[in-house]
Amino acid sequence: MADVVGLVLPFFGMILIGFVVAKLMKHPVEGLAWMNVFILYIALPALFYQLLSKTPIEQLTQISFILASMLATFLIFATMFAGSLLFGGNVPESTIKALAAAYGNIGFMGPGLALIAFGEEAAVPVALIFCFENVMHFVLAPTLMALSGERSPGASSLALDIGRKILLHPFIVATILGVLAAAFHFRAPGALDRLLEIVSRAAAPCALFAMGVTLALRPLRRMPTAIGPIVLLKLFLHPLLCYTMLSLIGDFPTVWVWTAMLLASLPTATNVYIIAAQYGVWVERASASILVTTTGSVATVTALLYLIRSGVLPPDLFP
Repeated sequence: MADVVGLVLPFFGMILIGFVVAKLMKHPVEGLAWMNVFILYIALPALFYQLLSKTPIEQLTQISFILASMLATFLIFATMFAGSLLFGGNVPESTIKALAAAYGNIGFMGPGLALIAFGEEAAVPVALIFCFENVMHFVLAPTLMALSGERSPGASSLALDIGRKILLHPFIVATILGVLAAAFHFRAPGALDRLLEIVSRAAAPCALFAMGVTLALRPLRRMPTAIGPIVLLKLFLHPLLCYTMLSLIGDFPTVWVWTAMLLASLPTATNVYIIAAQYGVWVERASASILVTTTGSVATVTALLYLIRSGVLPPDLFP
């Protein structure tokens, strides 16, 4: 257990440092803008590119793995969405609640924690899950909002907006370039390769620090009544369902199964707050969901890693 705590605490410690510094220094949230630019457009894309470009191309075509992971996430989304509608919620609010329950922080937290826990072999499943699950969320959110009548652009405008968000997202662009580099055995020249390596090493600490700052500076005035189901679905049922789907659908490398479960166990993504603010729906409660699930994930992620590393969980639920 001590080695798991030693692995997890420095990781969450960076979030705590960012949170405490933001509370003490009292700088406005706008002061984080350039760090976010560095993280989103330079550091994390460089990390994804570096890892994927050096991966054998046959490892990047695991369609059944992608389907299993996406199915688990979609079922969590659908469960929260349907439950919210059943208890009187409207479509826009139900969409944000469903995102809070299903959309994990796989961008800022996923790569760093998975690579620390499982080594570079975790890079490919991280990139595949990130790329395809983000595509799913980028499609679901604007489509459901449009169907609700809150914002009703034409079908062509909606498709163009979704396509732009997918194709121009820096992480997805970096993933595509990394896959192409792997397919054509391209290697960056020495100086450029070293630059990418330096920048990619900054990705995890900067992303975690920025996340802590964001949590500290985001308003928290309303605790959602749906927080119980969101925590249950996001931190407990999502990784369990992912484990079940992977065991049912295919025979995958052990590290890939553990990585998918770890990413499924991560707290609500900060992007959920951004989407809520974009549509002016459930904004403060989305912020509360991020804070509560992030705090709770310190215990649940630690417990999951202990079960994995101690051998309590078999790599296949149905051997």
